[in-house]
Amino acid sequence: MVTLSSRATDDSIEKLAVDPGCARGLDWIGKNSDWVTDQQVRLTEIPAPEFSEARRGEFLKELFEASGLQVRTDNIGNVIGERPGSDPSSVILLAAHLDTVFPAATSVRAKRDSHRIQAPGISDNGAGLAALVGLARALSESRIRTAKTIVLAGDVGEEGEGNLRGIRALVESYGSHLAAVIAVDGASVEHITTQGIASHRLEVAITGPGGHSWSDFGAPNPITALARGVVKFSALSVPAVPRSSFNFGVIEGGTSVNSIPARAAVKVDLRSEDEAEVKKMESALRDSIQAGLKDEMSAARPESEALQANFRSLGSRPSGKLADNSPLLATVRNVDSFLGNRSRLERSSTDANIPLSRGIPAVSIGGGGKGGGSHTLTEWYEPAGREMGLKRLFLITAALAGVQP
Repeated sequence: MVTLSSRATDDSIEKLAVDPGCARGLDWIGKNSDWVTDQQVRLTEIPAPEFSEARRGEFLKELFEASGLQVRTDNIGNVIGERPGSDPSSVILLAAHLDTVFPAATSVRAKRDSHRIQAPGISDNGAGLAALVGLARALSESRIRTAKTIVLAGDVGEEGEGNLRGIRALVESYGSHLAAVIAVDGASVEHITTQGIASHRLEVAITGPGGHSWSDFGAPNPITALARGVVKFSALSVPAVPRSSFNFGVIEGGTSVNSIPARAAVKVDLRSEDEAEVKKMESALRDSIQAGLKDEMSAARPESEALQANFRSLGSRPSGKLADNSPLLATVRNVDSFLGNRSRLERSSTDANIPLSRGIPAVSIGGGGKGGGSHTLTEWYEPAGREMGLKRLFLITAALAGVQP
């Protein structure tokens, strides 16, 4: 695996900022934050639900091409723009996910007032995508030459059941050439995510004979069995250390109010800082569902056809952690110090999970500005602070890639 040189840590960010090329890039950022915000709105207003990111990807491809990147779209929909360095075997990858959590029918029309833009996905991850667009243009305007190749990618499959398939493909493709990976996710510049949270996502389905609500009353009901299991699992305690969580996010089943359903299902997200704890929660979930099924069968009329439970994996995200003495982390902190930005280390589940799990230095950071209401219809973004985020991203990238005379 390619490694970052000590120059990424020891170089003076102050000297880098006054390099003529870098100064041109920073000057462009200072004058064009509004243009970046306009592109963010345009990207956000192109729907990109899970597994349907192609239209948004096409627009991102156009923006990348306009900035002089060598652009291609891979076979799963990742939009990849390359800016070759003198060493094509050493790569700095910056990725922002294209997809959102919202279904195709959701209105993504942006509403603006004097300070805020509101739209589903405007921050997660409209802010990250816009930051890549701004970075691409700033690099073009800077005309700097770098030792390492810089790759900017809009990747698919970060949200929901996408199972990080986009970043998995990128890491597999660039492999040992990767010196560092930066996931640009959301807006906040106040965090540096250095630890990937492990997660398992499952669908639990219970099936049975079904029937009429009156004539077949007493037959076992998959919805009731599922509810019994969910309540049992929810009553269990999860540890505060290592921090762990669970969420029942989608539940479905049945065909009408007067029919006993033949099937009911729930989708579950289990997370923990410790992968072993996720496995414990999954085992407890299986036991709780089986206990709920058993209770439902005990309450059913004798000789009823038995219910069946089925567990299907929707995805598994590995954990990983960046070393505290990593040159990548030192570079981010040096840039923050230069810009006067106070940031803290965080843990989360992002595209950075995949490279971190494979020992590749990686972080997740925001693209600038402020955002809130993530994964809700009232999601919002405020551009104030965008310039700081873009300059942060530009200087980190330039420092890691190595600016050449």
